[in-house]
Amino acid sequence: MLLVFALVALLFVVDFGISGPIGNAPVFNTMSSKSLTKRGSTKYVVAHFMVGNTYPYTLQNWSSDIHLAYQNGIDGFALNVGRDSWQPQQVANAFQAAQQSGTGFKLFLSFDMTSLPCDSASDAATLRNYITTYASHPNHLIYNGRVFASTFSGESCHFGQGSVQSGWSTQFLQQLSGENAVYFVPSFFVDTSAFQGFDGVINGMFNWNSGWPTQLTASSVPNFASSALSSLAVYIGATVSDEQYINALNPMGASYMAAVSPWFFTHYSPQTYNKNWIYLSDEHLYAKRWESLIRIRDQVDIVQIASWNDFGESHYIGPIEGAQPNSQAWVNGFNHTGWLSMTSYYATAFKTGTYPAVSKDQIIMWSRPHPASATAPDPVGPPTNHQITADKIWAVVFAASPATVTLSTSSSESQTFDVGAGATKLSLPINPGGYMKAVLQRNGQTVIDLCPSFSFNPSPPSYNFNAFVVSSS
Repeated sequence: MLLVFALVALLFVVDFGISGPIGNAPVFNTMSSKSLTKRGSTKYVVAHFMVGNTYPYTLQNWSSDIHLAYQNGIDGFALNVGRDSWQPQQVANAFQAAQQSGTGFKLFLSFDMTSLPCDSASDAATLRNYITTYASHPNHLIYNGRVFASTFSGESCHFGQGSVQSGWSTQFLQQLSGENAVYFVPSFFVDTSAFQGFDGVINGMFNWNSGWPTQLTASSVPNFASSALSSLAVYIGATVSDEQYINALNPMGASYMAAVSPWFFTHYSPQTYNKNWIYLSDEHLYAKRWESLIRIRDQVDIVQIASWNDFGESHYIGPIEGAQPNSQAWVNGFNHTGWLSMTSYYATAFKTGTYPAVSKDQIIMWSRPHPASATAPDPVGPPTNHQITADKIWAVVFAASPATVTLSTSSSESQTFDVGAGATKLSLPINPGGYMKAVLQRNGQTVIDLCPSFSFNPSPPSYNFNAFVVSSS
């Protein structure tokens, strides 16, 4: 089977520029256009925002984040709220900052049901209070005439009732009416075959795990040799999971919210959160996932970016600020805001149906800080699935007009590419002790010379599979 995938993957080795109207580029899916319900024309792009990481936030912090997100094509934040007593005040600050921004930036609640209690009827009051407090706020997302609300998990919540469906229906949805009526699009971690059982309860579903090829694990891939890793590229950006959700939701007339994410690495010991694994994020995951969603945009109502500031899982695209969840060891020094330019480009294409013209040359480049096979004196140990990631640097080039780009990872390892106007995805292997360098030239003149202070460390002090991201100004 891997041989078949390897042949398909050859199509993805060099993926050159995309610009202009969206065409009929191939996408790895099995969805029949006859089986799909046409969605509305209005599209939204939002980012998952961990309120639990904002304990020291001021109103200015919220204002800065909102302006930065808005400037990069993001329409709103999904505010992940948990049980901390101080979080309601930070939610209030978020709504105040959004209103003061004058941008029309939208917010909605994403109830974190792995944190919030949901065993008794009284537990639902917390959720209802959030809705009634902000339902009429000018910056709350109103969708199909109702107050948009989501969750992270919640598929086991019964709120003291006889079933999950009855709990959410009688203790949450039915008690909110008029201007407080909710358009409910949760992220329930259930099989799509169970969606029909929630008909009349949900108005849609958020597919959180669609952001990564989560099915790829060390146990599911039989050969970890670097020469075989390229065969995994066919999974990057694939829409099989989306198709399953869409086909299950369509008979219900329900909305679909898809996830897109640039990365995933978490490294908590068994004594803390006991989370130590990666999801495969190679082969330009962020760009390819966006491109796949853009191809099926008629079937996708909202794209949610995971995430703006979830530092513990390394998929943040916003600045590193606030209070980290003890993730400093793999987050500090690893700024990801270089991915915001990519967000702006692809979010615009998703919302409008046309890739925007590139007016300014820019290169975004990233890599891990050490080889996948490196050993470290780290009691937590290497993350699960580290064997299936490749030692490479990845780059996305935005060119205003045709140019050449040279990637280098050592004095003897470099490659020059011809790039067209628009976006181009490039990569190059990197060996222990290597560096990252990218040079864009046009008409014999150097336009960009990007060479960050970075070394691919063969002997790291601890395991860190986070991405070191840089971009030209």
